[in-house]
Amino acid sequence: MRRSGKSFDHIYIALIHYPVYDRQKRLIATALTTLDIHDLARLAKTFGLGGFYLVTPLRSQQELARRLIDHWVKGRGAAYNPTRKEALSLVMMADDLGGALQGIEVEAGRKVKTVATAASRYAGAKSYGEMADLLQNKGDDPYIILFGTGWGMTREMIEESDFILEPIEGIGYNHLSVRTAAAIILDRLLGGRIR
Repeated sequence: MRRSGKSFDHIYIALIHYPVYDRQKRLIATALTTLDIHDLARLAKTFGLGGFYLVTPLRSQQELARRLIDHWVKGRGAAYNPTRKEALSLVMMADDLGGALQGIEVEAGRKVKTVATAASRYAGAKSYGEMADLLQNKGDDPYIILFGTGWGMTREMIEESDFILEPIEGIGYNHLSVRTAAAIILDRLLGGRIR
């Protein structure tokens, strides 16, 4: 069902580090993980996405991400591993989700539709087949798929999204790394096989 010859450059992903919950449901900002940056950037490149936003208001974390990205995009890493340069060139930063949406809207000239992911089930959640059809076959409106860190995005952020995606359901265990969940979700939505 993939659109032959076309990329999915109207679709973006965002890794939300704030506002998210800790295990006691307190509002926190989580620390960046360099593996997440590498792996989500590679996913964005693999699926031909428009970009990958790291969302954190913490300046120290933004600086860490900039150092990592600069090494692979502008520094010695760029010559050492050109394919990693291509992937990490897709990474952008925003203080909050509003900043990411604004960046995409300026580029696309249209309002962005948000797609929240969550480990819990929400009323009205879209199936992977329904969401894949919207993303692939219903025009080129910009979308951003939101992935939470910590113990998940806030309930308000999820419920205020334009769409909520059904959770990945395993057998009795429900705590995938965000890298793993993002790979499964993007493959289900954009990889050609609809479930």
